[in-house]
Amino acid sequence: MTLQSTLTNRIERGLYGAARGVARLGYPLSWEKLEIDENKSVWASYTPDYASTDPLRGETHADLAIIGGGYTGISTAYHFSRRYPQKRVVVLEAKLLANGASGRNGGMMLNWIYGTGPMTDDMSSRVYNATSQTIDGIEAIIKRHNLDVSYRRDGCFEVFTNAQRAEEAEAEVQHLNKLGIPMHFFDAASVRRRIDLNGISGGLFDPTEGQLNGVQFIRGLRPVLQERGVEIYENTPVTKVDEGSTIALTTPTGVVKAKAIVLALNGYTGKLGYFRKAYFPLHSHVFATEPLPDDQLDAMGWHGTAGFADDLSRLSYAARTKEGHIVFGGGSNLSYGYRFNNGTAFSGSPSSVQPAFRDMHKTLAAYLPSTANLRQAHQWTGTLAISLRRNCSMGVRGDHNNIYYALGYSGHGVVAANMAGKVLTDIYSGNDEPWRDMPFVNAPFSPIPLEPFRWMGYQMMTRLTGKSPREPHR
Repeated sequence: MTLQSTLTNRIERGLYGAARGVARLGYPLSWEKLEIDENKSVWASYTPDYASTDPLRGETHADLAIIGGGYTGISTAYHFSRRYPQKRVVVLEAKLLANGASGRNGGMMLNWIYGTGPMTDDMSSRVYNATSQTIDGIEAIIKRHNLDVSYRRDGCFEVFTNAQRAEEAEAEVQHLNKLGIPMHFFDAASVRRRIDLNGISGGLFDPTEGQLNGVQFIRGLRPVLQERGVEIYENTPVTKVDEGSTIALTTPTGVVKAKAIVLALNGYTGKLGYFRKAYFPLHSHVFATEPLPDDQLDAMGWHGTAGFADDLSRLSYAARTKEGHIVFGGGSNLSYGYRFNNGTAFSGSPSSVQPAFRDMHKTLAAYLPSTANLRQAHQWTGTLAISLRRNCSMGVRGDHNNIYYALGYSGHGVVAANMAGKVLTDIYSGNDEPWRDMPFVNAPFSPIPLEPFRWMGYQMMTRLTGKSPREPHR
């Protein structure tokens, strides 16, 4: 063991030891190595026969090399190869396609972008339309290529646990409707006719939102991209980036020399030395029940719609899949974890954080009491990139303007990361006028302090106050 790793381990042990005395820490901490099978999402369970491609061996060249095989990387490969069929595109994925947060999330396709702050009416319309058109685009891609992807698009609720916030949302909906944004306000009784939730005062309903199995979507696109000539290498982590007019990407068994690259790693971007002060790599725990028949879900009070989220700082969110799983995340400080020193690997297994999953299940049962005795058939953890202002950024950087990036989705990545592929392709082509003044294009990140102040600040805010900053997204 090196001196640096020894010191890091001692600091981690010391900080976590001190944290044990902090109120509501609530779950044991484990630093054992996580095996992929121990952290398998319900989404991945629907691709049981998926076999990875061979890793890169030797040297190859590309017009565009994409680092990361999640939503950002695959959406960029899709839009770029469609726009530039003559250019050579290479995708490098450290493990399997959709192994990161793209395959370990809550699966909700939601409009808006987090962290934009107050917007003019015109910008509100543009941002909403951009995300709504992205959801349209996801559905169109599934149909165009006849992909075997489970999804539903029958709307989602944002529910309000406070009467004043419900009144404000009702007024907001009236204003949004004048802008042509098709959202609806339901009083508590009307919400309960669709989802019989306790403790709510009303809900904002967006009929264009939905739910998506991202693992099926991303892995289903692999043969589509390969047919176009896109080279996809899984089990190929990039270990070094040498910038220049031609960029060299070093992997354990090969090298890619590319005219341009895309950093499509989101919460893992800092591992290559980029944007290390821009975000927290936050570990988000999620569970799914066994699949239930529609009549049982109806009897339990969930009569329709793809999902709901609440209005609390540690927001809860739940989705109902086409197969009948209830997927749930959030609702507690225990449902998230931050590893000291910018660590991106969840240092445990779902079995090591059972108090977190029990606490989350209690939150779900408080909204839907009939779910209290359901079995958690799947438990997993995904690494999110949470920026200080909850904003994401998509753009280009580097002395040669050939390093494209998108990250910081802060939990809204299903739609935002799929939109990033089109945004980055448009920036590359110079045909990016519609995007240039959008609040998420080339947006700066507020710097986050270095360790150990970063870890200490996160623990103090979340463990002592029980709160987490939540930026309005419209």
